[in-house]
Amino acid sequence: MKKLLFFVLFTLSLKAQILSMQECVDQALTHHPDIKIFMLKVAQSEESYTVSRSDYLPQVALLGEYNPQRTYVLQQSGQFDTIDDDGWSIGVMLKQKIWDFSKTTSLTEASQIEQQIAGLSLEDAKAVMAYKIKSLYALMVLQREAIDVRRKDAKAKEAFYKQAMGFHKQGLKTKADVARFKAAHYLAKEDLEVAQASFDKSRNTMALYTGIRINKDVKLDFTTIKSGGIGLKKTYALKHQALKDNLQIKIASKQIDKNQKLHKAAKASHFGSIDATASHTQTDMLNRYDTNVIGVTLNVPLYSGGRLSAEEQRMQIETNVAREQLESKSIALEEEFENLFLDLESYQESTKAKKAQLVSAKEAQEVVDARYKEGLSTYVEVLDAASFLLSAQLGLLEIGYKQRVTLNRIDYLTGKIK
Repeated sequence: MKKLLFFVLFTLSLKAQILSMQECVDQALTHHPDIKIFMLKVAQSEESYTVSRSDYLPQVALLGEYNPQRTYVLQQSGQFDTIDDDGWSIGVMLKQKIWDFSKTTSLTEASQIEQQIAGLSLEDAKAVMAYKIKSLYALMVLQREAIDVRRKDAKAKEAFYKQAMGFHKQGLKTKADVARFKAAHYLAKEDLEVAQASFDKSRNTMALYTGIRINKDVKLDFTTIKSGGIGLKKTYALKHQALKDNLQIKIASKQIDKNQKLHKAAKASHFGSIDATASHTQTDMLNRYDTNVIGVTLNVPLYSGGRLSAEEQRMQIETNVAREQLESKSIALEEEFENLFLDLESYQESTKAKKAQLVSAKEAQEVVDARYKEGLSTYVEVLDAASFLLSAQLGLLEIGYKQRVTLNRIDYLTGKIK
């Protein structure tokens, strides 16, 4: 039984880790502190909205005063005398806002819009994080595939090096052949180590973002960077969708609405407020008595040093700034989309060229290798053919990566999170 359990555990340990792009995105959205910060900001905005709504409700306050020694003035026989004694009073006051010319309503609506902005900001933060993780995952795929390509290149040049040594012993090749293939082999091994280090850096970064422990032999989805295109009709549909659903555009639009409400509240501040008040106070200062007050108060600011007018003008300017920012973001969004579509078109042409180059490079290498064995080609031609093949293979991978990053950017601009 113990042997069977050990065998099962050993088999599971040999099973390679499989990591999908969606898994990385999901983990980052729940693990990364940047997302948690925006979630806290949403909660903060909800509390701010609750605070602003409290102005609609009655305000009740308990009042109390005690004086251990107080001077009282008394009139006795036509003269005023003073007496020192203690005194106290205690009471309760209620105040209810009746009308403030929609100032409180406007502030509450502005707070509600701020709550909506916080929610959109959270969604935007998630979309940005998803864009980063998708692009990082594509980079890891590119680097992993580049490692495989460079490993094959290093093995091929090692074989060339050993072959050259064999030919040299037979007197068929010179020392220059051996030295050049040896140098090429060492350079290929160095490039392989650099590629491995780059992958390890990306792997560590992904682990920090997602909280997932990622093994060196992790299996990734190579189809992530496979070349593909977007039809012309779909590009126009995506552009329209971005102008409608882009989160930054929505935030800018909401900011205009918020500033308009704050501007309205600033204008209403000029007219003051009408409040209902009621209080009951019990007093003991030489004489003990109760005081009851029920009434309506009017509070109109007559002069505030220009503060109210300046605040109104400031909010008007803020509203105009928000409108210009929305226009600027719309222009920038449209410009970026046009550039992204042009990039995708160029990547499609580059993909065709790289595929043709790859086919040509493979055929050329086969011919040159055969000619070299027969003494009809030099080591320079062999290395040139190998370099041409390596460049074609890496170039095709890089084009697929660039296209994936571009598509990820389009997903972000259209408000997609997953």
